[in-house]
Amino acid sequence: MDRDTYLAVLRPLLPAIADRAVACEQLRRVPDDTFKAFKQAGLLRALQPKRWGGYELDPLTFYDGCIEVASVCASSAWVLGVVGVHNWQLALFPEQAQQDVWGDDSSAQISSSYAPTGKVERVDGGFRISGRWSFSSGCDHCDWVFLGGIVPGDGPPPDMRTFLLPRSDYEIDDTWHVAGLSGTGSKDIVVERAFVPEHRTHRFIDAFLFQSPGHAVNPSPLYRLPFASIFAFGIAVPAIGAGLGALATYRAQMREKLSAYDGKKVAEDPIAQARVSDAAGEIDAARALMHLTWEPMIALAEAGENIALSQRIRARRNSADIVRRGMRAVDLLFEASGGRGIFLDNPMQRFFRDVHAMRAHAINNIDKASSLFGRAELMPDAPPSELFL
Repeated sequence: MDRDTYLAVLRPLLPAIADRAVACEQLRRVPDDTFKAFKQAGLLRALQPKRWGGYELDPLTFYDGCIEVASVCASSAWVLGVVGVHNWQLALFPEQAQQDVWGDDSSAQISSSYAPTGKVERVDGGFRISGRWSFSSGCDHCDWVFLGGIVPGDGPPPDMRTFLLPRSDYEIDDTWHVAGLSGTGSKDIVVERAFVPEHRTHRFIDAFLFQSPGHAVNPSPLYRLPFASIFAFGIAVPAIGAGLGALATYRAQMREKLSAYDGKKVAEDPIAQARVSDAAGEIDAARALMHLTWEPMIALAEAGENIALSQRIRARRNSADIVRRGMRAVDLLFEASGGRGIFLDNPMQRFFRDVHAMRAHAINNIDKASSLFGRAELMPDAPPSELFL
């Protein structure tokens, strides 16, 4: 499958996803029909290795697909972005872990919660982990989970890893009662002394150094791209889609709307016209920033060349800036929508709540990302302050 085919398969699904957007929010998870459509259409296979039935498409194709889904339902796009990226990360794990997940069913999916909030003990042959992990988007539809944890021992840096667990080893606690991205089903994962064999772990330092064990069996340049960048953009680009959805909603509503004060068409109001222009500018800038970030990194990976740390830090800043720009676009249009914009049957208020929920994610914190970038620019000889780059 190539880029054009992937998007051509995706686009006919959009009307039904849009029709289910309200139900998605009310269910507080992606509807079964939407996730089933993702799987049947192969949308989750975009970044999966070909040897496991995937397409090994470039990340920009996958991100463009997420943007289009987000333009009709941001929660559905968020889950597509998160879970779809996990099929990329599993390719970095040892071959046995890939066999464990995909050996019997290559469509098996993985949710995640990377913050190291649980307890990890080293035992013979692997690890014993316990605890609670929050914000596991799409977990109701997944058969496995990635959980972040720190292995006790000498440091720095800490031995932070992603631990891979099957559904039988954890419980899902429905804590997801939120104001935005309600349909992502980002519930808590609870684990009680589950054993995780060594081969079902992936070290952050290996990803940071491009030395993941999965490279031995998945040599494609796709898997030589930075893990942090791949993941960060998966939860950033839905903000572009939210902006596009808000713009389409505003455009459709204001073309025929009459002002309650003077009876004139809102479309003739220069302030409304300026809002459309400014919002479209933010969306265009965000999309351009996505391409500006990824095209050079993809070219370097395909040439077998090193992707510098400075580029990875810039990518981290750019992904957060994309969310900021998407949020600005939605805010401009929401503010100009008038009283009708706050009604629950108006998609505008859902785009507003969803894009602000995106901004709340730690990776989308523009202040943190800007600080990392500024530190690297002003202190080029200082060691990186984190490994998620």
